[in-house]
Amino acid sequence: MKSLPSRAIIREVGLRDGLQSIQTILPTARKCAWIRRAYEAGQREMEVGSFVPVRLMPQLADTAEVVAYAKTLPDLVVSVLVPNLKGAERALEVEADAMLVPLSASHAHSVANLRRTPDEVIAEIGRMRAARDAAGAKTRIEVGISTAFGCTIQGDVSRQEVMRCLQAVLDAGADQVGLADTVGYAGPGAVRALFEQARRVAGDRLACAHFHDTRGLALANVFAALETGIERFDASLGGIGGCPHAPGASGNASTEDLVFMLEEMGIATGVDIEGLLALRAELERWLPNEVLHGSLARAGLPKTFTGRSPNDFTAGVQ
Repeated sequence: MKSLPSRAIIREVGLRDGLQSIQTILPTARKCAWIRRAYEAGQREMEVGSFVPVRLMPQLADTAEVVAYAKTLPDLVVSVLVPNLKGAERALEVEADAMLVPLSASHAHSVANLRRTPDEVIAEIGRMRAARDAAGAKTRIEVGISTAFGCTIQGDVSRQEVMRCLQAVLDAGADQVGLADTVGYAGPGAVRALFEQARRVAGDRLACAHFHDTRGLALANVFAALETGIERFDASLGGIGGCPHAPGASGNASTEDLVFMLEEMGIATGVDIEGLLALRAELERWLPNEVLHGSLARAGLPKTFTGRSPNDFTAGVQ
């Protein structure tokens, strides 16, 4: 076990993972306002959309416009999710800083979610890398190994298969990889064991953890991942989001709850938590018919809490 990091990066994924999972279609102007307010609160990494067919995901039809706005903010790392080569080509066109590629370690989930087997997705990642290199682009290719801790369709997903997929995407040309508890099956013990094993395969290219709070363990799982040296985490404002193949899922780790936990532990995030809570209240007004999650917004900050200033955060983004 490594010593805990002194700082951590929280990538906001609510604008993609969150919005694609709800019925409300948030106008482009409000998405841009969300990005601006989160940026002003100190967040420097955001997944702002996805290049998928509009008929499948009308909530994200304006991704190109949202990326264009996000790219005007200095030092903001702008990510988009891409499920295939066509999506990757769009990401390259808009000069996204990173393309996030989902690869399910569960064969059944992969077919249900992407209509492709894991090995077919791995082959597509190789084509994405070739396209990126041919374009001379600097867009980072990051693959998230989803259903890494189990699957609601298939059930058990073996660690051996997770490691096989991890090695295969690195061989195919991924720059970075992460592990995702897509359906909320993981607990701290499983997280610690799998991330330690993945570190032996991927080394420093193991760069992110993505947890859902389906069974109330998202923050506990973050702590376990921190113990293995992970310093970047996905989270969603208000805990919105989730997986359509996870019945009863409550959503992603809540950004505001995660910032609070990390800052309380003395781990700098660079985020002004009061500014983030004000944005969360605004999001609740923008989404009056949707359920938001998280505990901090309900209970408020403890009177004893003294957080860091965003100016105290000096971590550079690789």
